[in-house]
Amino acid sequence: MKLPIYMDYNATTPVDPRVLDAMLPCFSDHFGNAASRTHPYGWAAAKLAESARARIAVAIGAHPEEIVFTSGATEANNLAIKGFAHTVRDHRGHVVTCATEHKAVLDPCAALDREGFAVTILPVDSDGRLDPQRVAEALTPRTGLASIMLANNETGTLHQVATIAALCRERGVVLHCDATQAAGKVPVDVNALGVDLLSLSAHKLYGPKGVGALYVRRRTPRLHLVPILDGGGHEQGMRSGTLNVPGIVGFARALEIAIEMMPAERARLGALRDRLQDAIRSCLEAVTVNGDAAHRLPNTLNLSFAGVDGAALLVGVREAAVASGSACTSADPKPSHVLLAMGRSKALANASLRFSLGRGNTPEDIETVADAVVREVTRLRRNSPLWRR
Repeated sequence: MKLPIYMDYNATTPVDPRVLDAMLPCFSDHFGNAASRTHPYGWAAAKLAESARARIAVAIGAHPEEIVFTSGATEANNLAIKGFAHTVRDHRGHVVTCATEHKAVLDPCAALDREGFAVTILPVDSDGRLDPQRVAEALTPRTGLASIMLANNETGTLHQVATIAALCRERGVVLHCDATQAAGKVPVDVNALGVDLLSLSAHKLYGPKGVGALYVRRRTPRLHLVPILDGGGHEQGMRSGTLNVPGIVGFARALEIAIEMMPAERARLGALRDRLQDAIRSCLEAVTVNGDAAHRLPNTLNLSFAGVDGAALLVGVREAAVASGSACTSADPKPSHVLLAMGRSKALANASLRFSLGRGNTPEDIETVADAVVREVTRLRRNSPLWRR
């Protein structure tokens, strides 16, 4: 069976061969437990993990001791949000977040709400962008934490995180940023952003699945987190569990490669994305671009097609592996919470596709997929009672 053209890179990416080469010795020659400090096997594994920690820190402008390894961004988000909120619950039990955040942020905030925290979920504009002034207005003397993503996983919209961070700092509010989709696509520097906590995941940038990291600011003042996993006190007591040394080594190499390739890939993927958008919209009417045209990831295109059923469109476009929303909610028949928050109707949100491009895509792919989308939308509209043109 011929596989479809992969255009779901925001869901996951293939492991770069150079990353795999870096990881392989960790499964055989350097298989030791990094916590075994009494023999050379453990020392070798610990050395690899600490080298990777230092390289990841350099890549985002942090210090090595500020990097806490996790199983991925979901755990990093949970540790950041729950871990910090529980340290200040008695005097700052108010959390602020945004309606278009990933479920890995919204669900931990909902869990805090059930525990008695006050949670404010801020709206976005029609382009999916959060106005920093709304954040400023939501902050109160009781606010302890805000969590705002850098780039949206469904639309690619970029938020003004540095501006929001400055507003939070003025009021003594800690800011967590989910940078999972941004890392490797746009610059991510914790000092330039001014954030206190930042989540990353390796498998979004051509690294292995099952490993991520949380940046935890350790200076002026030092941040403390209540761990969500107990059992050994690893990672400075913040995340117990045997370190995934192969994954950590692969994570560091993947991030380095992504940063090296970023200038060229940003330009290449931005051009391909725009070419795909123009090819589809030049042949079809009533196509809505979801996301901020001026402040968007270079690889992400989210389109809504009036008058069609999204599920049928997804199935019909056999030439492409694309998504109708977040990979974490693709099994959920509900409309995208991101598009609904942007003011799209349920019908339009249900008639949307996300194209997320990556290293494997070519101009020929763009032409093939654009033709397939135009063909299927035209066919579905011809037979649809929803289409009255």
